[in-house]
Amino acid sequence: MKKTLCFKLYKSKKNKCLHKKIDLGSQIYNYSIALHKRFYRLYKKYLNKYKLQKHLTKTKKRKLHFKNLESQAIQDITDRIDRSYKLFFRNCLRESSFFQRGDDSKPSSNIIFDEN
Repeated sequence: MKKTLCFKLYKSKKNKCLHKKIDLGSQIYNYSIALHKRFYRLYKKYLNKYKLQKHLTKTKKRKLHFKNLESQAIQDITDRIDRSYKLFFRNCLRESSFFQRGDDSKPSSNIIFDEN
């Protein structure tokens, strides 16, 4: 059984560093998603997690503010992106096992979306 705790971060001087790290994490997340889209548009291939992590390591040298976020946090961001892409394509691009009306001999080749 999973338990979740909910906290509200109020704006104060003590939380200033934490807010900066959260904003930086969202910037890296958006940068990674844009990189995924660009890579797929150019090469029609999937960008795996390790190539993305390698690229972000090189990017940290060019974009110095990326260094303010720890490497474990960046690895967690890339893990989450990789997991979400894998789940999306696994659930959405399955062939249906339903038979078309009037034709009982073969299943249809329609693509269905799981709502689970």
